[in-house]
Formats: sequence, C-alpha cells, structure tokens
Amino acid sequence: MNILTQLAQKLNAEELNIPPVTGDALFINGLNIAYFVAGIVAVIVIVISGFTFVTSGGNAEAVGKAKNAILYSVIGLVVIATAFVITQFVVGRF
Repeated sequence: MNILTQLAQKLNAEELNIPPVTGDALFINGLNIAYFVAGIVAVIVIVISGFTFVTSGGNAEAVGKAKNAILYSVIGLVVIATAFVITQFVVGRF
C-alpha cells in the first residue's frame, strides 16, 4: 500500500478541525476565484492600455489599439460583474 494512502487513512478530519466542504460551496468558491482573477486581469489590461495611450506619441494606430483595449476591458468587467450577480442570485435561491 502507498504510504500516502496509509497516512490519509490514519488522519481524521474532525480531529484536525478541517471543516467539511459541500460540492455547492466548492463550486461557488471556484466561481468566485475565477471572477476575481478575471477582474484582476481586466484591471491590469486597463492600466497597460492607459500607459500605451499616454505614451503613444500621437500614433493613431497605437491610440486606436489602446482605446479598443480599454473599451473591451471595461465591457469585460461589466460582464464579470453581471455574471457574479446572476450566480449569487441563483445560488441564493436554491
């Protein structure tokens, strides 16, 4: 038998004060982590695009790319916030 299997069999979750986690809670925690990561990425893209916009030096192509990146990131943040609200509403009802 594998040593890790033997160790897992000897450990008792109640003795170690490990709280039980249901599948629903695990799913919600996973979604919240995904929303958090997506939000952080969107904010980072906005910051980088803002820097590109400021340092474009009048280059119309760079300005256009930066504006589009900012616009799409803001739209992404709105979608993330909407998805968060919908999932919290649905989970709260069931």
